[in-house]
Amino acid sequence: MLKQIISYFLLYFLLPNSPSIPDNDNYAVIFDAGSTGSRVHVFSFDKNLDLLPVGQDYEFLLAIKPGLSSYANDPNAAAQSLEPLLKKAEAVVPKELHAVTPLRLGATAGLRQLPGNASEAILDAVRDFFKHESSLNYRAEWVSVLQGTDEGVYEWVAINYLLGSLGKNYSSTVGVVDLGGGSVQLAYAISDESAANAPEVSDGVESYVTDRVVMGTKYHLYSHSYLNYGLRAARAQNLNLSRGNGNPCVTNGYQGTYQYNGVVYKVSSPASGTSMRRCRALTRKTLRIEAPCSHRNCSFNGVWNGGGGDGFNNLYVTSFFYDTAVESGIIEANAASAKVRPIAYRDAAKRACQATIDNIRSTFPLIDGRDAPFLCMDLVYQFTLLVDGFGIDPLQEIRVLKQVDYKGSLVEAAWPLGCAVELLSSLK
Repeated sequence: MLKQIISYFLLYFLLPNSPSIPDNDNYAVIFDAGSTGSRVHVFSFDKNLDLLPVGQDYEFLLAIKPGLSSYANDPNAAAQSLEPLLKKAEAVVPKELHAVTPLRLGATAGLRQLPGNASEAILDAVRDFFKHESSLNYRAEWVSVLQGTDEGVYEWVAINYLLGSLGKNYSSTVGVVDLGGGSVQLAYAISDESAANAPEVSDGVESYVTDRVVMGTKYHLYSHSYLNYGLRAARAQNLNLSRGNGNPCVTNGYQGTYQYNGVVYKVSSPASGTSMRRCRALTRKTLRIEAPCSHRNCSFNGVWNGGGGDGFNNLYVTSFFYDTAVESGIIEANAASAKVRPIAYRDAAKRACQATIDNIRSTFPLIDGRDAPFLCMDLVYQFTLLVDGFGIDPLQEIRVLKQVDYKGSLVEAAWPLGCAVELLSSLK
């Protein structure tokens, strides 16, 4: 705590008045406007776009609650809620660099789900607030709701940046699967040939492939957000298929409810007991593995998978893949990342599906109590998603990731970092 207080004091009071600011410093201020709160990230880079410390860490981070979506009926209040974050961020950036420091806000799930024009009204209020209250480099188009493909691309940029892969041939990069609560994103670099053969999409549908120039290198990036296939949403889909009857994926002996997106689902294990085999079959239905697909090379639910290739061979999986791996003992709790094989999720599922609601916490001591009824379901889902959904061999090594070792420090591989790198790359 004392270390944090000292770091905060230095950031807030000393950095803006520093007499010796290198000419080639670059800063970026990124707001992450999520469903539960807003966070501001401040990054500093040298002329080669290598991260520089901001105080004692490689980013300045500050968060507040609630999120912008909580102000659906008062857009101006939503914008004003960002004032403390903005002022602290501006204090971190040297005053002489304010005019050239980009200010970007990306809103995610919370604003996407607001009815009518409430989302755009809030964004308009934020644009007006930044225009009149900030001395940073602001553009109206830099305040927006992130599309699912954007989140995937930024996550891909962040991880490959921290690994030192950017600027190299696409075959030297890694693919990323980010399992969130509401959606799962897949992003990886593909060849010129695969990009040229990408399926056409109808008007209003996000393209499968986007071209991005990052750190001087052009990449064809396959990015797709599978909406309603995040871990929390998948639970709801799975429970909906069992229609309130005993669900073979629910922990033995459990009876209760599950709420997602305003809907309450009845949850209970079947009288015949939890069954990993029947859970696998139900999970394949949840993913719509057998859905018709008009493309060559499909994943699930009729979606083109990008064609695979060198950019997909080295795969990193994040977010709930990491959390569930820790809860189930697949990886150590304090590991920043670890190599695993998809079959490890299946092996853990065998134990989880045999457990009861009375002994599951002794079998898996790190589990969050709220996840105890669903551990069998979650592990089976993640194994099935990787193997049946994305076509990964059960014995292929993948890396489960939370943080990346960057110059001796652990840095979180989150989309705001990727956004900052891409934004500064585009301004050079």
